[in-house]
Amino acid sequence: MAKGMFIISGNLCADRVRLGRALQNPPMTQEDLARAIQFMGAEGMTKLIISRIEQNQRHVCDAELRLLSKALGVSMEWLVGDSDEIHFPLK
Repeated sequence: MAKGMFIISGNLCADRVRLGRALQNPPMTQEDLARAIQFMGAEGMTKLIISRIEQNQRHVCDAELRLLSKALGVSMEWLVGDSDEIHFPLK
């Protein structure tokens, strides 16, 4: 993508993706999360992509945000930090 194409660098959900994985019972690995998203039809999602998202090195499109929230069992609002309300059990 062209330099300067995005208004912000990174993404809004890096910390929450990592936290969402840790809150699972048992905690999810990056590989587990990538596999769960692949089962939902996003075959290109990999552990490396999850890692880059969590390290704030990759933007997340709206469709990916929806898949991440479903795989983690949280709302998209929570995932981007617009809500602190999280419902247990997650899954």
